[in-house]
Amino acid sequence: MRHVAPTWESLVDRQIREAMEEGKFDDLPHQGKPIPIEDDTFAGEWAMAFRMLRNAGAAPPWVEASKQVRDLLARRDRILDRAERGNLSPSVATRDRAELERVVVELNTAVARLNAGAPTYDQHRRPLVLAEELARLDALHRG
Repeated sequence: MRHVAPTWESLVDRQIREAMEEGKFDDLPHQGKPIPIEDDTFAGEWAMAFRMLRNAGAAPPWVEASKQVRDLLARRDRILDRAERGNLSPSVATRDRAELERVVVELNTAVARLNAGAPTYDQHRRPLVLAEELARLDALHRG
């Protein structure tokens, strides 16, 4: 019977398997998470600017505005959730109404900044209609 020497691939496969069994891959960075992409090829002429912002821990203004919009939507949702639970005193209802009005105005300002700077329509958001949001809150307060 003729013996064939192991192929290079099987040798490599065996070495990888043995290293895995010995736990040599257990402490690798980004384990179980996507590897961060440092490739800015699709940024074109903006690549250097994006790299500088990323290294400074900042983001383009439209990305920051998008984060603010999400935060303000969460605040709006908390106000509405509190009203939905009910049993609020008239003073709490009045405070909720004033807070919701401030949140909607601030949110619409952030939406305008986002929509003005976002590179595509996919990132755009619709502003909230203050009267509709207040009517929704009032309906929840009435129970």
